[in-house]
Amino acid sequence: MHISAKTDYAVRALVELAADGGRPLTCEGIASSQEIPFRFLKSVFGDLRRAGLVRSQRGCEGGYWLGRDAGLITLAEVMVAVDGDFMTLRGERLDALDYPGAARQLPSVWRAVQAAAEELLGRITVAELLDGGAAAGPGPVDLFAPRAGAVAPA
Repeated sequence: MHISAKTDYAVRALVELAADGGRPLTCEGIASSQEIPFRFLKSVFGDLRRAGLVRSQRGCEGGYWLGRDAGLITLAEVMVAVDGDFMTLRGERLDALDYPGAARQLPSVWRAVQAAAEELLGRITVAELLDGGAAAGPGPVDLFAPRAGAVAPA
């Protein structure tokens, strides 16, 4: 599985915005604090804005804010916003993948990997990444533990 630089930079930028939600942050400031190339981050913010994950304001008092509460933005949503499909194989979606003969079971493995990754990244939010999950309540949060009431895979 490949996690793109765009996804990594997008999540880091969103966590920065969530950590300081009281005022807009500039792209330059986020790029500097997270050691991300400014021009690359600027294009990532375009994708995030189109997906509604951030909002922006121009001018000397301008910058970026989260488009909605950090507790409602999942890592899976960020991946899709900046990269398109969640997971592909050689650029092709996994849902129609089919192999002949002895390898016929392999597409099922790739789809299971995709489902597991979507489940994990679909429940971890930007808010939970702040200070090791401090936004979720007192004490450390195990981001990988199943949530209360979650159904285990069969």
